[in-house]
Amino acid sequence: EHRRVVSAALRRPPRHGRGPLLLYVLDVLELPDPVLPQVPALLGPGVPASGVLVVGNKVDLLPADAPGHLGRLRNRVAEACARAGLGGAALVDIRLVSAKTGFGMEGLVSRLQRSWKCAGDVYLLGATNSGKSTLFNTLLRSDYCKSRAPDIVDRATVSPWPGTTLNLLKFPIINPTCDRIFRRQERLKEEATKTEDELSSEERKYLNHLKKQGYLVGRVGRTFQQQKASPVVDFDPDMLSYSMDEDPKLSPKKCEEREEFTHNEVKDARWCFDTPGIVKEDCVVRFILQVLNLLTEKEVKLVLPTVAIVPRTFILKPGTALFLAALGRVDYLQGEKSAWFSVVASNLLPVHVTTLSNADAIYEKHAGRELLKVPMGGEERMKEFPPLVPQDITLKGIGTTEAVADIKLSSAGWVAVTAHAEEELLLRAYTPKGTALMVRQPPLLPYISSIRGSRIAGTAAYRTKKPPSLVENLKTAGSR
Repeated sequence: EHRRVVSAALRRPPRHGRGPLLLYVLDVLELPDPVLPQVPALLGPGVPASGVLVVGNKVDLLPADAPGHLGRLRNRVAEACARAGLGGAALVDIRLVSAKTGFGMEGLVSRLQRSWKCAGDVYLLGATNSGKSTLFNTLLRSDYCKSRAPDIVDRATVSPWPGTTLNLLKFPIINPTCDRIFRRQERLKEEATKTEDELSSEERKYLNHLKKQGYLVGRVGRTFQQQKASPVVDFDPDMLSYSMDEDPKLSPKKCEEREEFTHNEVKDARWCFDTPGIVKEDCVVRFILQVLNLLTEKEVKLVLPTVAIVPRTFILKPGTALFLAALGRVDYLQGEKSAWFSVVASNLLPVHVTTLSNADAIYEKHAGRELLKVPMGGEERMKEFPPLVPQDITLKGIGTTEAVADIKLSSAGWVAVTAHAEEELLLRAYTPKGTALMVRQPPLLPYISSIRGSRIAGTAAYRTKKPPSLVENLKTAGSR
């Protein structure tokens, strides 16, 4: 149904003599994006699209493992686009943003207005849970949208449950005239000169909230505000007069009229559409089940990271096993030296390290219970949950400061493996039967093991360390 709705929308005849721009939203945590290879098929014969602008979303959740980490992330997205067959004139640009915290959003709006202007409609495409609806809502509150629209247009439903956007929501795109572009640039320049101390208490409070949510934060403002008329009080003095034996009578409430666009406002409008999320499957090769599809809504909320991920690093010897909840497991079978295993997953998912000899017993006893946490529901829950199935992996280390690969445990997260140069490791990784287990090389955050505190005595763990947040369009206090 999702694919039918999206395909039908894209195959509409161009209303303005030019095909739509496709704004494809991918979750950088899910790279390589499982749906991106389907985009060329959506752009098949009969689709008059003018290009694809790829938006890598959720960069706020990932810590900067080393200087230049955003450049490396962008390169990973570019490589995924090339593998999917998106390139050349068809690929308009790649932007990294956080639709939730606002990072990169002002740059995205400027890019859209500078290159696409108001030439045609824009369609937001992406996999379920990529943050597409959050991006729609943020654009709705930005200079990309006509000033009256936020008070008229319904916002997209934001939910961890896949497939919650079931119709085509839309808002009218503002025409970026020279005057509007100039006024917008002046606002951005002025705001970039402010420090946090110069913000209002309400702005500072909201900014601190965002900094607790993510590593990268941006402030999304509006240059063009719709002036609201002062409310008129409908006063009826007769209604205030009543005798002692009467209850006061309330005047019947007038039916509030919903504000609508005028004909002139929308007759030549270009629209930004939010479309249903595309289900994560690969029809050509085989069906790949996402681990989220096996979970209840309560469990999904624990698995999907909603705040900045704090990496957890462990130094493991051969003969050790690492559990990520009861959703994934990595065994270190053979190797000469210890290696570092850095877990990048929701902070709410527990990590448990044990010996190989105890691993099966730990899973049998604690899967479905508090120690491993997800799934939850005890023996009854685990009876219906697929068993963990293994896949052997061989890696060769490249140095103690750089990970050689990520072992991606479906959509539950991944484990970055760092080992001594030329050290050969034999690993065995497990995910629930039918879900995707993938070795990602090169790793997404190759220097992730460096983000760790001191070693916790008597354990394989290091103390966690959360890097500071960065606000992109705000002057640092004390700088000139």
